[in-house]
Amino acid sequence: MLSRVANSIYWLNRYVERAENVARFIEVNLNLLLDSPSGTTQQWDPIILTTGDLPLFQERHGQATAEKVIQFLSFDAAYPNSIVSCLRLARENARSIREVISSEMWQQVNAFYLMVTEVAQTGSLSDLSAVLKFFEEVKLQSHLFAGVMDATMTHNEGWHFGQIGRLIERADKTARILDVKYFILLPSVNYVGSTLDELQWMALLKSASAYEMYRKQGGHRISPNAVAEFLVLDTEFPRSVRSCIIEAERSLHQITGTPIGTWRIPVERTMGRLRSDLDYITIDEIFEMGLHEYLDGLQRRMNEVGAKIFETFFALQPVA
Repeated sequence: MLSRVANSIYWLNRYVERAENVARFIEVNLNLLLDSPSGTTQQWDPIILTTGDLPLFQERHGQATAEKVIQFLSFDAAYPNSIVSCLRLARENARSIREVISSEMWQQVNAFYLMVTEVAQTGSLSDLSAVLKFFEEVKLQSHLFAGVMDATMTHNEGWHFGQIGRLIERADKTARILDVKYFILLPSVNYVGSTLDELQWMALLKSASAYEMYRKQGGHRISPNAVAEFLVLDTEFPRSVRSCIIEAERSLHQITGTPIGTWRIPVERTMGRLRSDLDYITIDEIFEMGLHEYLDGLQRRMNEVGAKIFETFFALQPVA
């Protein structure tokens, strides 16, 4: 497979997944807005901070408010990680490889992009219910794209590159959404164990589409350790970090042909070490080192995996 084609499939899936997860970030606060006691101050800076673009936001928009943050993360065409920008880039990647992907995939990503641009142009997010409906539609359209790809594209090398892109992006964003809650969203340590604390953990689970599965798994009470363990270390929930890395590693080895558990090229070693560490670490060890510190290191390691994938498969090497 041409590296150009593999690169486009990889980023097509990363950008669609990123658009979905930006919607999930915003939903954390919107769910809290619905569930929190009256008079509770909503914090919007943490949502921007987790994207790594708070200085850019402050330079362009000043103080973070609900309206400004939603506009910036959803419809700012000059911001490369906004929902509309991610879908524009996904559509451009899909257009460049229409001879490789199925026509249904192209139709779905095109319809997704047009839906978001129409909302951006009409400015129809007039109230909270309309905003929530829009973000639900973004998530649904992303799920439809993933389902269409799985059902209509041959599960060859190209499909596996798409899987790796989607799963690495999903794992990274699950770690970030957990980091927002634990490290910066709670206003004071005095709130730990309070009703507000529990509401925030519930909002986080709902935003990761994990609340029902968390409850059905064993009827756990909402506790930081149990929620973090579910979102980081669970092997069966498809949005947990560990589950994403396990599946991404399988796709990587399907591409390279190297048996899992061995490595021949650096990206296999980097991915394998990350998956192995997730296999053997416990939630108690994570909290001993600090959840924020662990998640921060996890995000750096996933960025390293992404860099190795680029170097191995996509980078254009000069002719000797």
